[in-house]
Amino acid sequence: MAVYTHLGAEDLAQLVAQYDVGELVSFKGIAEGVSNSNWLVETTQGRFILTMYERRIELAELPFFLGLLDHLSAAGCPVPRTIHDRAGEAWRMVGDKAIALIEFLPGLSPSQPTRDQAFAVGRALAEMHRAGARFPMRRENRLAPPDTLAILRDCGATALAAIDPHLPAVLDTGAAIVEVWPEDLPQSVIHSDLFPDNVLMLGDRVSGMIDFYFACDGAMAYDLAVTHAAWSFDESGKNCDRPLGEALVEGYESVRPLENGERAALPLLAEGACLRFVASRAQDWLDTPEDALVRRKDPMDFVRRLEFYRANGQRAFA
Repeated sequence: MAVYTHLGAEDLAQLVAQYDVGELVSFKGIAEGVSNSNWLVETTQGRFILTMYERRIELAELPFFLGLLDHLSAAGCPVPRTIHDRAGEAWRMVGDKAIALIEFLPGLSPSQPTRDQAFAVGRALAEMHRAGARFPMRRENRLAPPDTLAILRDCGATALAAIDPHLPAVLDTGAAIVEVWPEDLPQSVIHSDLFPDNVLMLGDRVSGMIDFYFACDGAMAYDLAVTHAAWSFDESGKNCDRPLGEALVEGYESVRPLENGERAALPLLAEGACLRFVASRAQDWLDTPEDALVRRKDPMDFVRRLEFYRANGQRAFA
């Protein structure tokens, strides 16, 4: 359950009263998510998401994240806007923790995406990149390949081998990726974590893109590669749905055609994307006690994706 701090009905009613959204009718905790406490709040004027930032988010970065939501929403992207309080502030403090009220967007996250849905997601991602290029604030990517390789090295080969005997080999693969990583590709603000559970859909239409808390400055083609790795495989990473991946890229290029250099770099960018999730999953695996009531995600699921991109090159995208 992703509610780490208890807020009672009286607490939430007092919070809601600070916004011009009507009176509190009902609320419930939201189980999804691992870093923040979240509630679905219903008032006499509609539904909203209340988020309390528990960890991972630094207070100094909230202007970037919440400002980005407002910027993209104002540009017509399917992104929830921040509800500002009666004083015009995008967030408030409850004790030593920040809270924000976010627009509720309807839709469901697809568990088995169709090609039409993938096309729509690619299109929405490109539209987000175009709008994000005009966002004036900046945030460095702290999970670029050198950073994720450092995470794996900090885990140590012995600990990685305890997860899976084949996992330490990724250290050499990661070093090879870092050595040739491109730094001159077209940039914008990128989502960098657009998995299916961060997309809401009504049929084949994208109704919402959520969870922008990894957003940063970065190569737009890298963001497309992250999304390709997230959408085009089964959960184990053993099977790739190439037509679905092709539909994703086609949808993207229907709005923003890739430059030749971006297209040529896609396989390497996808390898770097996979390296990131191998590192984060390995770190989480080692940091999570065996008796914890959390299902640890196998980093080998993304090792298999990485190997697919290395073996297939451009064929992975065509």
